[in-house]
Amino acid sequence: MKRIFNRKKILITGGAGSVGRALAERLLRYSPAVIRIFDISENEMFRMRSDFGKSKSMRYLMGDIRDTNRLKLAMEDVDIVVHLAAMKHVYACEYNPFEAIKTNIDGLQNVINAARETGVRKIIFSSTDKAANPSSIMGTTKLLGEKLISLANYYTDNRKTVFSSVRFGNVIGSNGSVVQLFKKQIQEGIPLTITDNRMTRFVITMEEAVELICSAVLFSKGGETFVWKMRTLRVIDLAKAMINKYRKGNKIKNVLIGKGEGEKMHEEIMTADELSRAAELKNLYIVFPSIDYLNVAGKYKNAKKIENPIISSDMGKHMTEKEIASLF
Repeated sequence: MKRIFNRKKILITGGAGSVGRALAERLLRYSPAVIRIFDISENEMFRMRSDFGKSKSMRYLMGDIRDTNRLKLAMEDVDIVVHLAAMKHVYACEYNPFEAIKTNIDGLQNVINAARETGVRKIIFSSTDKAANPSSIMGTTKLLGEKLISLANYYTDNRKTVFSSVRFGNVIGSNGSVVQLFKKQIQEGIPLTITDNRMTRFVITMEEAVELICSAVLFSKGGETFVWKMRTLRVIDLAKAMINKYRKGNKIKNVLIGKGEGEKMHEEIMTADELSRAAELKNLYIVFPSIDYLNVAGKYKNAKKIENPIISSDMGKHMTEKEIASLF
């Protein structure tokens, strides 16, 4: 992995967020020439700069992905871009759909255009399992984002930049995650708000999320979507595990509030059509692009046909409460 990032110039959009911070920590081990953190949040940038100290490899660039000119300046001489900036919360996107489009679609197109014009070598787009058979505005914008990224490889005037995507499930401990919400409710001694006792989700640790991104940079040939082989859990089991771990004597109750706008009972990591053009490595599924499936798939000599795929969070064996508690 070190040879991929050593002495490279890397830009992370939305880099002051939880995944961006964890990714930057990992990349610093590989001695990059520079890591440019591009973010719109002044407070998060200030905290990150304070936490990372005086690292000579880190740069902090204020900017918005809706601003193409700012992106072009940020990408000058950059080798690799990891695009994390987005509106990520289902409810926020449901009630602010036009803003979600401006950031998640128009902003992504700006990133693509800037990367092509500045000659970036690889760009990795962070998507979500909610992009598979989407039921929400957020999931729909991410699905369109994946398609834009995949097709960007086939623009006739520039074949230098390689574009690929990664799909996350719920990242344990990330900003705004249900883990943070449950922990806050437990510490305050108030009932936990459970959407539905039957609801299930795919989960991925922060370390696994970073490994997925790094693996995508290493393996990507162009147009693929990389998916970590994630574990599944029932949300009610997550709540019970957190109550047992964090409560301090007081009994904590659960309150069922029902599914919110855009939420699904169970998530999927790929569709049946995608499964027909997918393969697997040890820890990864690779969904090959539909437009050039055979050519891209032929470049993966070690990939195998997927056996016993778990593509919906209600499939297979769910994590036990003890296994869940070990995640945080």
